[in-house]
Amino acid sequence: MRQVFLLFCLLTGLWACDKNEVISPQTAQGLEGTGLYHFKTYPNLAAGGLPVYYHVPADLPANAPVLIVFHGNGRDAEYSRDQLIAKANRLKFALVVPEFSSDAYPGGDKYNLGNIFEDGDHPSESTLNPKEEWTFSVIEPLFENFKTRTGLRTTQFDVFGHSAGAQVAHRYLFFWNDAPVNRVVAAAAGWYTLPDTSVQFPYGLGASPAENADLSTFFSRPLTIVIGTADNDPNAASLRQTPQARAQGSNRLARAQYFYQQSIQQAQAIASPFSWQYRELQNVDHDFEATSAFAADLLY
Repeated sequence: MRQVFLLFCLLTGLWACDKNEVISPQTAQGLEGTGLYHFKTYPNLAAGGLPVYYHVPADLPANAPVLIVFHGNGRDAEYSRDQLIAKANRLKFALVVPEFSSDAYPGGDKYNLGNIFEDGDHPSESTLNPKEEWTFSVIEPLFENFKTRTGLRTTQFDVFGHSAGAQVAHRYLFFWNDAPVNRVVAAAAGWYTLPDTSVQFPYGLGASPAENADLSTFFSRPLTIVIGTADNDPNAASLRQTPQARAQGSNRLARAQYFYQQSIQQAQAIASPFSWQYRELQNVDHDFEATSAFAADLLY
């Protein structure tokens, strides 16, 4: 009878669990392996929390690096995680991929532009959202929560973003510049926010909360722009075609080159040190697998 009772208690406990939580044999301070959990302990999250796809290699040192990945416009966090599992195992880093779904973060305003304004294409003081509602605001609390779950003790994290995620990544560096970010790799963005206060947001920093920022602080951060030489289709799906975006170039390759060169000029204009890098991947098109593998090798 005692065994039956224990079995009943076990089944009851499992039924009571959130069906969206991955059941792990590890304790909350020892999460490892591959799975999904929902980050819920932050205000302004959608009902059910933020889905977080993760991979923690076995026997990872407590000071191992953490890579936070921003997925593309397909909102495909699980796929993004899975493409990097082998690299995480070989290079020994923890992988965290939050999913900013179209339901919870609809359109480019909520995701690509960080929900800084209600309408990022028409910024105004009256439509500026509170900072705690910006999409960027969840990243550092997510990182701290992940460390609690895993027992990792690293104090900084790295960022990789692809396509729409690359837009998030470089804007995160601009608009949340006190985040504990070590390095950022932004690959294959469709268009950019220039570090130029004379250009209005979202194509520059004018009329934005970073309008009066010290640009040298941006240029001192380790940002790497990555683009494939075959990512040059001017009619690519989801490629922004506004006059301001086209002024950056007709395709993703041209726009990456433009962003980097314009940033160098801005740094020279204020006599600022410049820590950014630019990397082209030969014969690579808009390919997450290729660019993410390159980013992992570059970082680790």
